[in-house]
Amino acid sequence: MINKKPVKGGKFVSVTFRSEVPDETKGVQVLGQFNEWDQDRHPMKRRKDGTWSATIRMPKKKTFQFRYLIDGAQWMTDSESDGLATNEFGGQNSVLET
Repeated sequence: MINKKPVKGGKFVSVTFRSEVPDETKGVQVLGQFNEWDQDRHPMKRRKDGTWSATIRMPKKKTFQFRYLIDGAQWMTDSESDGLATNEFGGQNSVLET
């Protein structure tokens, strides 16, 4: 699930990524063009309801590809993203429009 909220001033959007993953998951990161696919930049935090989330401030009116990385090994797309794009590995990336 993705929640977008304009930031006061109008140049940025606060984007909250939220993902449901198996209970035994130890870590989830959101990686994408907005953080150069760096798995150390946006680790997600486990919420009380068992989902994982991260909130990132991003520039308005841009398009980014992203995916979730579960336990450093399993890639997952977001079924509620703004779309999908084929990546260079033959898989699918989620698309976010801010």
